[in-house]
Amino acid sequence: MKRKALILCGGWDGHEPKLVSARFKDFLESKGFEVNLSETLTVLEDKDYLMSLDLLAPVWTGGQLSAEQEEPVMEAIGSGVGMAGCHGGMCDSFRTNVGWQFVTGANWVSHPGGDGTPYRVNIISSSNPLTEGIKDFDVSSEQYYLHVDPANEVLATTRFSVSVKWYHSANGEVDVPVVWTKRWGHGRVFYNALGHHNDIFDIPEAWELMKRGMLWAAEGKRIAVEHGYSAEDFKNERKMF
Repeated sequence: MKRKALILCGGWDGHEPKLVSARFKDFLESKGFEVNLSETLTVLEDKDYLMSLDLLAPVWTGGQLSAEQEEPVMEAIGSGVGMAGCHGGMCDSFRTNVGWQFVTGANWVSHPGGDGTPYRVNIISSSNPLTEGIKDFDVSSEQYYLHVDPANEVLATTRFSVSVKWYHSANGEVDVPVVWTKRWGHGRVFYNALGHHNDIFDIPEAWELMKRGMLWAAEGKRIAVEHGYSAEDFKNERKMF
């Protein structure tokens, strides 16, 4: 049986969602996935469909989810469905939806210097299968400053220097995560902050990280099914957010 992936394609056009979605779709299909590319958020209201997926790949900057859309996503990923995405298409999506931010592991707040900022991506976990064999590399793009979940397993970071003067530069140099994984219930979550434009993935290291991340996230569904895991294992009637 083919694995199934849903790509959400939409939001702000400046992040080239159609080009990024097409790249993701081509790759996943080459790996044997049956891929549905949706340009509407109403698909998220079908919990049974979401539960049937192996992977959700959001490429949707901005927007807002209704409760009828946010809650099924949280439950589906909690059941074992993987989530993998990049840049604003995942961590600058649905800013008013706290549940979405809890699942993804971060919230975008700034990109000092804007597009064309030169910076280095530093691999900090070289023994992890997602980063094995990948060396530090340089990019020229938006450098994302994110407020991140301390539960994230950080695989790569970038150093924000004080060369771009702004109020926050008074704090000195800081390292901010670029690539990470986390768990949401039985689901695997992967994020790569690169991807302001589609061509960032012409950089071999950037694209290799993204490809590995999508496959890693999707693998969690197989494990959940084999072990009979369910989102019920984590449900709680108390107020959680």
